[in-house]
Amino acid sequence: MEKLAKKTDALIQSIAEKEGKYLTFTLAEEEYGIGILKIKEIIGMMPITSVPQTPEFVKGVINLRGKVIPVIDLRLRFGMESIDYTDRTCIIVVEIEGEAGEIMIGIVVDTVSEVLNIKAEEIEESPRFGTKLDTDYILGLAKTEGSVKILLDIDRVLKSEEVILLEQTA
Repeated sequence: MEKLAKKTDALIQSIAEKEGKYLTFTLAEEEYGIGILKIKEIIGMMPITSVPQTPEFVKGVINLRGKVIPVIDLRLRFGMESIDYTDRTCIIVVEIEGEAGEIMIGIVVDTVSEVLNIKAEEIEESPRFGTKLDTDYILGLAKTEGSVKILLDIDRVLKSEEVILLEQTA
């Protein structure tokens, strides 16, 4: 019984730590959110210079005020169908943990929605789909405004070897 109580306390603590402000965006008509503290800026689509020998989801690099930033297409990273970019397509510049510290990357999303303040009681743990499916990058599911938003741990969306590749690209 004590073991169960400790596990429940840890779960409550884990969810409470996820409470906060999230930038929400859409991919293939699904809503996602990233903790606002990871967001550096949101920019419209701009020319992306492709880099040879990179995975399909790595679109290339952009020059943002003199800094070279790798850009990934989150749709492709998640195995979704590629679509043509529109005037609502954006690049969200985020800061993630790399081998050599923090690195900035751009993620292409269909549309940016809004910043939401998500309370702990609105967050559920991410479902486990068995051992074959890697869902470590999902922080939890937020039930707000009659819909479910998938909260992402942007540091885990890319595997460590992919982050190393992006560090070398930049």
